[in-house]
Amino acid sequence: MDYSLLTRCFAEFFGTAIMVALGNGSVANVELKGTKGFHGGWVLIGFGYGIGVMIPALMFATVSGAQINPAFTVALAVTGSFPWGEVIPYLVAQLLGAIFGQLMIVIAYKPYYEKTTNPEAILGTFSTIDAVNSKFNGFVNEFIGTFLLVFGALSITADKVDSRADFIGLGFLVMCLVVSFGGPTGPALNPARDIGPRLLHAVLPFKYKGSSQFNYSWVPIVAPILGAIVAASIYKALF
Repeated sequence: MDYSLLTRCFAEFFGTAIMVALGNGSVANVELKGTKGFHGGWVLIGFGYGIGVMIPALMFATVSGAQINPAFTVALAVTGSFPWGEVIPYLVAQLLGAIFGQLMIVIAYKPYYEKTTNPEAILGTFSTIDAVNSKFNGFVNEFIGTFLLVFGALSITADKVDSRADFIGLGFLVMCLVVSFGGPTGPALNPARDIGPRLLHAVLPFKYKGSSQFNYSWVPIVAPILGAIVAASIYKALF
C-alpha cells in the first residue's frame, strides 16, 4: 500500500518518539537516583535501546520505512534510494518525535530527576556526552558506530524474505552497538535522538541541571550523518 507523505511523516514521528522513549527511558532508569533500576548497568541500557529500535521498526517499516534517524534518511537520499524532496519533512518529523519521546520520559521520571544531584547523569538521560571530553574521540566513535549501524541495517534488510525477522536482527545489532561502542559517548548514532532531547534539556528547569553542552552537540549530528553516507555509499557500490 502507498501512503501519503503526511501519513509517512506521522509514522516517522511516532516511531522516533517510541525509540527515544524506550531507549532514553532505559538510561533514566539506570542513571536517576531512586529508580528501581538505579545503577542497573550498561547492559540494561543496551537492551532498552535495542528493543527501542526494533519495536518501531516492526510497527512502521511498511508505512514509512521506519527510518527514524536523520543520518539514515540523508544517506538514503545521497545514494539515490530516497527522494530529496521528502528529506526535510522526514527530518522534521524525526526531530519532533524525539522531543516528544523525551518529554514522556521527563513526565514519567519527574520525582527521580528531582532526587538526582549529578548534572551529567541528568544530561545523560537526554543526550550524549564524551567520557573524556574529547570531540575527536566522540566523532570517531559516532562515525564508526553509525557506519556499522547503517551498513548492517542495509545488509540485514536486503533480502526482502522475512522483514520481521530482519527487524529483530536490527534490534540485536543496535543492542550490540550500544554495548560494544557505547562506552565513550552514549552513543547517539542518530542526530534526532541527541539534538531533540538536548534542546528540551536546555529549556527545562531542573534543580541540578547543569550545562546542556551545546559545544559538543555538533558531533552527534555531523559524525552519524557522515558515517551513514559512507556506509550507504560503500554498500551500494559493492552489493
